[in-house]
Amino acid sequence: MSRIGNNPVAIPEGVTVEVKDNAVTVKGKLGELTQQFDAVSVSVEEGKVVVERPSDAKDHKSKHGLYRALINNMIAGVSEGFTKKLELVGVGFRASNQGQKLDLAIGFSHNIVMDIAPEVKVETQSEKGKNPIVILTSHDKQLVGQVAAKIRSFRKPEPYKGKGIRFVGEHIRRKAGKSA
Repeated sequence: MSRIGNNPVAIPEGVTVEVKDNAVTVKGKLGELTQQFDAVSVSVEEGKVVVERPSDAKDHKSKHGLYRALINNMIAGVSEGFTKKLELVGVGFRASNQGQKLDLAIGFSHNIVMDIAPEVKVETQSEKGKNPIVILTSHDKQLVGQVAAKIRSFRKPEPYKGKGIRFVGEHIRRKAGKSA
């Protein structure tokens, strides 16, 4: 039995949820998101979204929890938004942005210039003596995670010195170097 799928999702003030033709549309102050669904039934009752499955088949059980979690993330996104922070650890690593273009200097012979999706707001912070930080904000949790993973993939943290692009607060398992 899906324990997550059984919990109803509360709808906060200022958020509207519509269910129409196997699609859920959530509108809020930060934007609008739509999600297609199948193998479950979604209904809005008394300020809550309820996801129910027709049977106990394995496919229905797995999609029951999945769609409930996706709808919960949509509601949280349009009401509060999601933020990911990336930290550039390394000597000479820099980040700057001009609008939606992110410019990364991360130890290659050339800078990496990346166009960020218009739904994601990008911001960079650089303080003397501290590592540069890239802040990504959006109402779409999936898109923010995808953009953050793409930026991190340019220079993943390595286990010996810890250099690379990491999430703020991420712990990197360190290895001992050569023993003499």
